[in-house]
Amino acid sequence: MSVLPKFYRYRFHVLLLSVLITVLFLGNDTAFSQLTQENTLVSTPQSISRETLSSSVTENVQKTLLQNGLTVLTKEVHSNPVVTVQVWYKVGSRNEESGLNGIAHQLEHMLFRGTKNRPIQFGRLFSALGSDSNAFTSHDQTAYYNTAERDKLKALLVLEADRMQNSVIDNPQLASEKRVVISELQGYENEPEYRLSRAVMQALFPNHPYGLPVGGTKDDVQKFQTKQVKKYYQNFYSPDNAVLVIVGDFQTEPTLNLVKEIFGKIPSSSQSKIGLGKLAAEGNPPSNFPQTSQPKRPQSPNPIILQEPGAAALLHAVYPLPDVNHPDVPALDVMDYILTDGRNARLYQTLVESGWANDVSASVVSLLAGGWYELSVTASPNQDLKKIDSLLKGAIAELMNKGVTSEEVNRAKAQLEASLILGNRDITSQGMQLGNDETTAGDYKYTERYLAAVRQVTTADVRRVATKYLQPKVCVVGFFEPTQAKGKRKDKSSSQNSNLVAENFSSESSATKEEVTKYLPPVDSPEEIAQTAVSEVLPEQFTLPNGLRVLLFADPSSPTVTLSGYIKAGKEFDPHNKAGLASLVAENLMNGTKTKDALTLAKVLDDRGASLDFETFREGVRVEGSALASDLPVLVQTLADTVKNATFPVKELELSRKQALIALKQELDDPSEVAERTFVQSLYPEKHPLHKFPTEKSLRLLKRQDVVEFKEKHYRPDTTVLALLGNFSVTEVEALIAQELGNWNTIGQPPELTYPKVSLPEKVVSINPILPGKAQAITYMGNQGINRKDPRFYAALVLNQILGGDTLSSRLGSEVRDRQGLTYGIYSNFLAGKNSGTFLIEMQTSPEDTRQAIARTRELLQQIHQQGVTAEEIETAKRNLIGNYTVSLANPEELVNRILMNEVYGLDKEELRSFTAKIQAVSIEEVNQAARELLYPDKIIVVTAGPHSN
Repeated sequence: MSVLPKFYRYRFHVLLLSVLITVLFLGNDTAFSQLTQENTLVSTPQSISRETLSSSVTENVQKTLLQNGLTVLTKEVHSNPVVTVQVWYKVGSRNEESGLNGIAHQLEHMLFRGTKNRPIQFGRLFSALGSDSNAFTSHDQTAYYNTAERDKLKALLVLEADRMQNSVIDNPQLASEKRVVISELQGYENEPEYRLSRAVMQALFPNHPYGLPVGGTKDDVQKFQTKQVKKYYQNFYSPDNAVLVIVGDFQTEPTLNLVKEIFGKIPSSSQSKIGLGKLAAEGNPPSNFPQTSQPKRPQSPNPIILQEPGAAALLHAVYPLPDVNHPDVPALDVMDYILTDGRNARLYQTLVESGWANDVSASVVSLLAGGWYELSVTASPNQDLKKIDSLLKGAIAELMNKGVTSEEVNRAKAQLEASLILGNRDITSQGMQLGNDETTAGDYKYTERYLAAVRQVTTADVRRVATKYLQPKVCVVGFFEPTQAKGKRKDKSSSQNSNLVAENFSSESSATKEEVTKYLPPVDSPEEIAQTAVSEVLPEQFTLPNGLRVLLFADPSSPTVTLSGYIKAGKEFDPHNKAGLASLVAENLMNGTKTKDALTLAKVLDDRGASLDFETFREGVRVEGSALASDLPVLVQTLADTVKNATFPVKELELSRKQALIALKQELDDPSEVAERTFVQSLYPEKHPLHKFPTEKSLRLLKRQDVVEFKEKHYRPDTTVLALLGNFSVTEVEALIAQELGNWNTIGQPPELTYPKVSLPEKVVSINPILPGKAQAITYMGNQGINRKDPRFYAALVLNQILGGDTLSSRLGSEVRDRQGLTYGIYSNFLAGKNSGTFLIEMQTSPEDTRQAIARTRELLQQIHQQGVTAEEIETAKRNLIGNYTVSLANPEELVNRILMNEVYGLDKEELRSFTAKIQAVSIEEVNQAARELLYPDKIIVVTAGPHSN
């Protein structure tokens, strides 16, 4: 999950705590003066200056320094009745001493365990507030952030102030949480990319914490002692080492008074900071590391080679770079975009289009004490990694020797600027931008300076930084060469993600409503915010004569536009022996039309920093697009051209087929993908539309004629819905869509499918695919569920929230994760589609804990099936669902997706407004009836994929 703009993720490697939410789809002038407008139908806003785009990031931000050293950044944003409260600490894995790798991350986990004043899992308190609360650890900082309705502001401030100074770290809780962290680390070990990246980074930074994984190592975590974790807490968690960020719907002056009242009495630290505390400004490593942060020049030109079980050959190359405030960073980012971003990027052309690689990606990572440029390549089958390494370095050498063009530089600038604006449309992201800039770069206005510098980058600058930093002699290269070990699948039996990860903190099962109420800070002046948040957001709707349905929602709060679409052409329509056809069609829509080839189509969007993608799901094709508002005509024109005029060139189809084959090979080596595939195919019989998954045989059978016929048959205006949200005139956009898509015509009636009835298994069915080289098991368990229009849907949502929908407060999370420590993450969901539904529980476990975790999960299912839930649980679940719904409406992408899918599911136009009332109206009788009718603990399918388990 990423909450930062695209270019910002390049400098911000994190361990991210996130509540796992399953998506139920199916489950300046414009940029630069060189870019011309192709259409002027949309007149608002036609001339947004580059200065306006830049200032919007820090506009209205006020910085306040309290007497105890706490830095406070406030920014009023009144577009939605929500606020985000974030506390950023200037401590991360960079501050760790040798032998204590991962202690900053371990400490982050411990801060959800309760305080002296509130001896209760904080997840329960955040859940009771309806807050979307998360945390992460990175190289340079640790941050805790919460987004909730505006009337929860004071309560969130109280909770964050409490755990800044009063967190309890004792032996029993540390022992339990260490087990969870180790489970988390084992999950990373499942990924060859993680293992290769770790080896390369350790070789590049042998004498600095940047060379160690942010999450730590199992050996170090096992040795952590309570006194060590306490020392880190006492030394680094203090107001003079923290930044408080508040963004959203509040008034600055009274809020600052609250902050002074709540945080102002916390004393600054009297401890001398261990590790990097004293040396942070200089960027030096902790005292027991050698006193240099400089990367080590490779002693051998030979690559690091890992030969382990896996699916695809991988290359990972890393070059050392300067710190975030170095003046060369903007030019390095422009260079990176020229090399790797988009279809016109040089390395994409050199490696992917030529057939040597399946994909190539890169990141410029700019941190407080240094940085690096990392490139990752997945090789095509039977291609030599040494040859790929030579081609990669050759492309970089050509850039050094011949330079780059003005067109390339201008395109990269447009992409960088647009990605920043598009990535900062919600208040959580805006807060993250401010917090990261202040803690890493030392200035919340860093992004303004950065963008100003990006605009000054020249072709000479790009050539200069490439020559300066990308010399082969300083590069560390690693190869992952997969071995051919095969896994064996057990017979059916009956019985009774190096630097970006997702974390799930659950709550204690012993906490009662009375305890939560006792420790929950009071909420000032509760409001009916959920109703006011949606009172005026119902979109305009119209249907073209050809049947295309369109929903438009004008939002002037941001100079951007978001497009979300649905086409009824999903995987369910794959022919029985040609699974993968629907996906191949969608992936090739942008590969050429009657008037533009693939590179021209990509260039039209890339030159403006816009994007347009098609992705296939089981019940449809999802269309996703975004752009600056003045580029909306280009976005709509490109969409219209692809759906009407796609030509599917043979060369591009063959390249897509090769990419699909290597992707399939990787999926069959991924425990999560294998568990999902096995679960779905065990749940739905062979002739069911959802049973089909691609195989090597089915992909090789596909021909161009199959692609053309599928597109002509299933891509139709009368099975398409578009939703657009942004800064535009509804009247003008309606005219634009009619002009571009009104002549999209087809003949005949749209194809229909009949979903056969699926029977429950007669007993528990267990299936265990074995995957060599994996450290952790992934378990999927469940059975068929309900579709979106089932009258029990809202009761099922409340039921699921109690069972496992929110791992901060669910029964499954409290018992299986928190009390027993058997899993790093567990959650459940009713995946409600248009025609079908699935009830699913997913968890990740150490192999030795898998059987016990499954058994306890089934016991909890049996308990809730037979005994039902309590009124207190229902009250908390409703509050959480409604609060999260309100927060989601403040995110443009989530709002436009809700508008779209309500129409796709055939729901009433008022659903956007009435959803919260329907949740609030759910009774305990309805929830308990749903538990009896929808949960079948003795008739479920259990699939566990991963290493051999006893």
